[in-house]
Amino acid sequence: MNTQQLKAILGAGLATLALTMTASAEPAQGRVIESADDFAVLSTRERVEPENRMVRERLETLLPRLMAETDLDMWLVINREYAEDPVYFTLVPQPSFAARRTTMLVFHRKADGTVDRLSVNRYPLGEPYQSAWAGGDLDAQWKALGELIVSRNPKRIGVNVSREWPVADGLTAALHDRLREVLPTEFAARLVPAESLVIRWLETRSQSELAVYPHIVGIARGVIAEAFSSRVITPGVTSTQDVAWYIRQRFESLGLPIWFFPDVNRQRQGVPCEADSPFCGGSGVIEPGDVLHTDVGICYLKLCTDTQEMGYVPRLGEVEVPAGLQAAMQTGNRWQDFLTGNFATGRSGNDVLARTRAAAQKAGINASVYTHALGMFGHAPGPTIGMWDNQGPTAVQGDWPLYPNTVYAIEGNIKQAVPEWGGQLVQMKLEQSALFDGERVIYLAGRQTRWHVVR
Repeated sequence: MNTQQLKAILGAGLATLALTMTASAEPAQGRVIESADDFAVLSTRERVEPENRMVRERLETLLPRLMAETDLDMWLVINREYAEDPVYFTLVPQPSFAARRTTMLVFHRKADGTVDRLSVNRYPLGEPYQSAWAGGDLDAQWKALGELIVSRNPKRIGVNVSREWPVADGLTAALHDRLREVLPTEFAARLVPAESLVIRWLETRSQSELAVYPHIVGIARGVIAEAFSSRVITPGVTSTQDVAWYIRQRFESLGLPIWFFPDVNRQRQGVPCEADSPFCGGSGVIEPGDVLHTDVGICYLKLCTDTQEMGYVPRLGEVEVPAGLQAAMQTGNRWQDFLTGNFATGRSGNDVLARTRAAAQKAGINASVYTHALGMFGHAPGPTIGMWDNQGPTAVQGDWPLYPNTVYAIEGNIKQAVPEWGGQLVQMKLEQSALFDGERVIYLAGRQTRWHVVR
């Protein structure tokens, strides 16, 4: 797909395209992607219009439903430059680099179910917001906010304060105090945490987002395919750090930000992987016979990916990846199937974890599960399904239920003995981005079922 084709997709019928593009990924769960060159990437300027259209769609179609679901009549997002609320940039049009001075967003759910989107700012935001006040000093701004709230008379006013969810704790203590000062006592008593709304807003994907998400994940997988090939790796010369820097610079050349530095490591025969070690692998020069692993995350069109894949460097005379390693890949895919097969609407992350671990143990698979939500953050809010350092239940985040139209990094690892390595364990660290549509899990751009081979 070239840039013009991508722009055409982003400019037309996204709600319909979402269903067709997502469904088309299902038969190709083992999809082979060879290069990021197969995917168009819009310039920074070209991204503004589709990003803003997707923000408007979310505000118009998603926010009213979620405010009703979480029983909020009004939602306030108040922040200052240098201390922006984590949710702020998901709500405002591009280009936007900061909350200028003090920026106040007011969302009021009316009796007919629609939501007024208002700004109380010295500098009006423009569409899709209506300016309720602009131009005065800070004291006048706060006074205007208080008067606006009283005039709308909401019963439950959500503010972004949370003890357990960092993304829902964006209202600073000073701003919270100031808000209470400008409200009559009766209205200050109506302030309630908006954490459930914030989490649902951030974890839920719109139809337009589902249309473009497979494309974004495909770019990430394409760069990994390039990195784990002879385009980049010369055995005996190239180091794991060289490959990590290639990945970073390749994304930079595409104008795509990474949200963590890429990790590349190697496992090899004769360097044991212990059964109880959380992670196996080291760094250094890549040699024939090495097993490679990378962990990569990018963000594009406000959506983030998180991907881990495995590669192999053949020894002299080897034509195929050793059968023991191929079997380990199959076991890793089987473990993924156990995990995704336990996804069900309303089921908690802790419940999914317990069921998956039980299935793996019954099958005799040494597995570890640490799956998380994806979206506008790489580690997005939503149900926690295990952590690498805790394979038991987690409070609050682990108790959060699964909802439809949410995206996850299907992340974890298995360890399996490799006969060709004298029974030494290899650790298969796998992670792919997938949609839960409420009934099934669909990998957005396929998943790795075959080894990357550095030929």
